Amino acid sequence: MVAELFIGLMSGTSLDGVDGVLADFSGDSLAVLAHASAPFPPLLRQELLELNSSGPNELHRSALAANALAGVYASVVANLLAQAGIARQQVSAIGAHGQTVRHQPQAVDGTGYTLQLNSPALLAELTGIDVVADFRSRDIAAGGQGAPLVPAFHQSVFGRPGETVAALNIGGISNLTVLGPRLADDILGFDCGPGNALMDAWCQQHLGHAFDADGAWAASGQINADLLAALLAEPYFAQAAPKSTGRDLFNPAWLAEKLKPFPHLQPADVQATLTELTARCCADSTKRYSSDSKVLIVCGGGAFNGHLMARLQACLPTLQVCSSQACGLPPLQVEASAFAWLARKTVRRETASLPAVTGAHGARILGAIYPA
Repeated sequence: MVAELFIGLMSGTSLDGVDGVLADFSGDSLAVLAHASAPFPPLLRQELLELNSSGPNELHRSALAANALAGVYASVVANLLAQAGIARQQVSAIGAHGQTVRHQPQAVDGTGYTLQLNSPALLAELTGIDVVADFRSRDIAAGGQGAPLVPAFHQSVFGRPGETVAALNIGGISNLTVLGPRLADDILGFDCGPGNALMDAWCQQHLGHAFDADGAWAASGQINADLLAALLAEPYFAQAAPKSTGRDLFNPAWLAEKLKPFPHLQPADVQATLTELTARCCADSTKRYSSDSKVLIVCGGGAFNGHLMARLQACLPTLQVCSSQACGLPPLQVEASAFAWLARKTVRRETASLPAVTGAHGARILGAIYPA
């Protein structure tokens, strides 16, 4: 059997770095041959974070940040090839999502836009491999949200005929996929709300740590019911799917505004409440759209937060909450694998969007190809 190799690269709203996989699609199921990660250099991470908001000289800064991101991507690609002992000529294409800095679907002019910083031409030059990028904009042009794009991939790896399965990705933003018993004919997906973004930002502000390891700091605090109610009053949570969100809404400025009536709360109590916010918005979404599911499969960095996973299980006592590791795909490989899968769809000129998920007028072939 001839290998059918694609690389997937993902840098998400958590802004912690890049995950990449080398995937073989030649068998009956996905086979991950190598996995590599690279953290963002601190200055690049800070620049990407600042570019989520308007600022001086942002066109120039965005272009340079995109070039720097391509350099990190290229280093991950080199690591993957070295691990697997694969020559670049054997890889069909790289799926590179880019770094989302603005997401405004259907806003302003009715069409809106989404912006992922990326330099796919430079990545093709650095790696000598075809690059597929710009996955979201065609769905936006077709009247959709442009996100989430992974539910069709979730169906291919987590779907169970005759059974409803819920899959939850917790990155900077959390997104839920509901896989109905009819599989391809019965898929729903949308962004629940914040994932790690607010927790990470609060932890960085008060402890100087990139994240709350295993949720230990949150576990040391007490949930403030009044603050939690104020956070959950955000209108986004009550919106019906399809819907998507990002740092445009859930950011430190949003949190600072919500905290104004609570000036005397201890930082650990705020962290406990933010963790509960993520657990509640994910659990409430699961109850609303996947009431007959027996399992919630969790991927993304949030799957490693033991306290958050425990709170999810407490909010969903009738479901089995488990890491995607139990399904054979480690949490940090899921989204990167999804973009390898999406790149393959693009190369094969197959549609990959789901109108029931994004609200687009129809299924579309996603992505643009940059030949090596």
